[in-house]
Amino acid sequence: MFNEFKTFIARGNVIDMAVGIVVGAAFTAIVTSMVSDIINPVIGMLLGGIDFSNYYVDLSMGNYESLDAAKAAGAPLIMYGLFINAVIKFLIVAFVVFLMVKQINRLKETMVKKDAAAAAEEAAAPAATPEDIQLLREIRDALKK
Repeated sequence: MFNEFKTFIARGNVIDMAVGIVVGAAFTAIVTSMVSDIINPVIGMLLGGIDFSNYYVDLSMGNYESLDAAKAAGAPLIMYGLFINAVIKFLIVAFVVFLMVKQINRLKETMVKKDAAAAAEEAAAPAATPEDIQLLREIRDALKK
């Protein structure tokens, strides 16, 4: 059972997946910062100083000064501003992944075309006769004379 597990872990797919998860987690921090520190302030400026992260609906009908005050009071909240931020983050990540996959597919396509051209070139060129076959032919021809 241990050997089977070792074989499973040693497969390239599992290792590739693990690397992808680690890189994805690191990428999430970058995207979060980009959305929070760059994109949301620009969107807020364009919309008149709106900060989505502070938008919420208080289901207890209390009057709280901020989202933090409502959270501290334990009020039931619908934090749709944070949801809007999450949607923006998702769209950015999805777009970046789309661009990466598009480039990878383009590279694969180029490699397939090169391989196909090389295979066609190889098929068109006559195969070189091995030395031992040439030597045997020369001996045969010499014996015929």
